[in-house]
Amino acid sequence: MTLKFIQAGKHTNDMVHFPEFDLTIQPGEVTAIVSTVNVKEQLLNTFLGKTRLSNGKVEYLPDKKIGFFFLHEGCYERLTVVETLKYYQKLFNSSEQIESILQAVQLDAQKNKKLKSLTYSERKRVQLAWLLIQNPDIYIMEEPDQNLDIESKRILFSLLRELRLAKKVILILTGQVESGVACSDNVYRLDEKGLRPVLTKEEDNEEVIDRSEPTTEKITATDEVVEEKVVQPIRFEKIPTKVNEKIVLFDPPEIDYIESTEGQTYLHIKGESFACSFTLNDLEERLLAFGFFRCHRSYIVNLQKVREVITWTRNSYSLVLDDSEKSSVPLSKTKMADLKGMLGLK
Repeated sequence: MTLKFIQAGKHTNDMVHFPEFDLTIQPGEVTAIVSTVNVKEQLLNTFLGKTRLSNGKVEYLPDKKIGFFFLHEGCYERLTVVETLKYYQKLFNSSEQIESILQAVQLDAQKNKKLKSLTYSERKRVQLAWLLIQNPDIYIMEEPDQNLDIESKRILFSLLRELRLAKKVILILTGQVESGVACSDNVYRLDEKGLRPVLTKEEDNEEVIDRSEPTTEKITATDEVVEEKVVQPIRFEKIPTKVNEKIVLFDPPEIDYIESTEGQTYLHIKGESFACSFTLNDLEERLLAFGFFRCHRSYIVNLQKVREVITWTRNSYSLVLDDSEKSSVPLSKTKMADLKGMLGLK
């Protein structure tokens, strides 16, 4: 049982929602696709049969059931938790035991409460419960951890581990890289450039070698030099950031700008921010060759993403980026002169 996207693409007239891509999700895998709201809706509507792909297909065995976890899901607020689960048990002709599911989502104490009296996170756990009652083969989950409290996130991650062991196929659709990394084994970004992996690495004790100059190692035996070997430097161009217990690696061109605030450095990428252990001075040196510019003592900007230079006063300037938020980054007076020189302006 696999879920396959085969040359799947979607466009409307001259608008490309997403170009053709291939992806296979195996049983026991949790895969996340990070995309815009528009792309996410197109994918959901394809699974729901509300729209068709322009190219390719989504393939899975016809006898396999799909269950959906939507970000916005209506519920019968006047019913209690246990009444709601009995309703879905009957609706889906399920043999799943309600008591065991209540324990799985840890709503035993709230089972006789009406949904309208529950917190947002508790209602999302009820939504998880009725998905478990369906016991589908394929889970399509939209923003499953959005706005959840810490306890509910812990329960969600625990259930995802159980579903992995049960060899379920799980696809998470989200707009946040951090959410995708936290919930999934494999994370991909889907946009106008197509589908590409978000590189992650489990944090461990391995050390990444990054030397700016060649080094010489001497191998000795009984204090006598028997061989001399030149170790060439390893060029490591990706910039690491930490998300939960994973390290996410970003290509420099993905970065819009970098900010340092209260002693912490953040990479800003497509409206999201990611903490980075490098200082601005470190990043300035690393990213100079990729067209990054130290525009302010607290900011480095990717010049390829700059759309406008705005003059507010004789001493106040800003750079407006070509992103969806039209982000504005301060430009200091002294750096304005440097920028003009780089651009060949007087």
